[in-house]
Amino acid sequence: MTIAGSPDQKLNRRLRLGMVGGGRGAFIGAVHRIAARIDDRWELVAGALSSDPERAKASGEDLLLKPDRIYGDFNEMARRERRLKDGIDAVAIVTPNHAHAAAARAFLKAGIHVICDKPLTTTRREADQLAKLTRESGLIFAVTHNYTGYPLVRQARAMIQAGELGAIRVVQVEYAQDWLATRMEETGSKQAEWRTDPARSGPAGAVGDIGTHAFNLAEFIVGDEVASLSAELHTFVDGRRLDDNAHMMLRFASGAKGMLWCSQVAAGLENGLKIRVYGEKAGLEWHQENPNYLTFSALGEPPRTIRRNGYGADDASRAASRIPGGHPEGYLEGFAQLYTDVAEQITARIEKREPSPFSLQVPTVDQGVRGVRFIEAAVRSSQRKATWVDL
Repeated sequence: MTIAGSPDQKLNRRLRLGMVGGGRGAFIGAVHRIAARIDDRWELVAGALSSDPERAKASGEDLLLKPDRIYGDFNEMARRERRLKDGIDAVAIVTPNHAHAAAARAFLKAGIHVICDKPLTTTRREADQLAKLTRESGLIFAVTHNYTGYPLVRQARAMIQAGELGAIRVVQVEYAQDWLATRMEETGSKQAEWRTDPARSGPAGAVGDIGTHAFNLAEFIVGDEVASLSAELHTFVDGRRLDDNAHMMLRFASGAKGMLWCSQVAAGLENGLKIRVYGEKAGLEWHQENPNYLTFSALGEPPRTIRRNGYGADDASRAASRIPGGHPEGYLEGFAQLYTDVAEQITARIEKREPSPFSLQVPTVDQGVRGVRFIEAAVRSSQRKATWVDL
């Protein structure tokens, strides 16, 4: 929603946030709500929190929303919020994947900025339509690849952009978990149930859920796009309808080579997102489970450890840090950084000024489209016995 302002007008309120999905029993909705509050830039004022009207009402009451701002469906919410003087500034879409596209369209057409969980949609056609609609509307559309909000991920990106590694040669990225090593979808787990259902998750399982994060992280840090890939998707758990493991080779547009592994059946691993990047002059290594440290290895020199908000930290990482070094920051703060960056972009529009350049690192609808293309290319390559497929 665009709000009129003058160049010297200052916003004297929190931004108003709406939410679609994320009601009782949902994991990611609570994460988004916590993250939005961390830097005190947002206030949740409206929601269509479930496709079940009774659950939506109960969920809204749980969150102390006013009765007239609790909606039975997102179309009603978009129509009404558009007309309200104190309507929402942005909506967070935190539904299962299959519902992203319709909800995002409704709010874009209502003139409301969108913050959408990944993957953007379940089909490339829908993703391209959202990108076109976003460009035509001029609205902000952020995709919550939260790992791009980690301070040392942003520092790694800045170091590569500054040429500290030289020309990039090799990129190794992996995201491995074990939570679907058994038939969790048959135990009553809501998260496992929809993530392994093609009708709600889309054409891929592990690739769509966590492989997209690994893919996005690699392109974000390296500042280059994957041009083509060769993928083999596997389903190790009997009876499962989508992949739970995948191995891929990557070719970047610059000529760099890479490998990507994603798995949700890797026994003993919790949230093992890791990336290593090697250039002609140096290498970088970062582990999500120990995110406050970045290893930099110049050719012929001992490895150097860069600490978040400590020795070796640069402006890019300090701008995304909240507390002194030695106090861990991680998952929630990564989400919070994206919410704060989007808030800065929206506030700058209201105040008619340029936003902080650091706030412009948030993944956009275009990165969302890249993620959907990645999923479809991986599935297609695997169906063709790991044939190389262009993105």
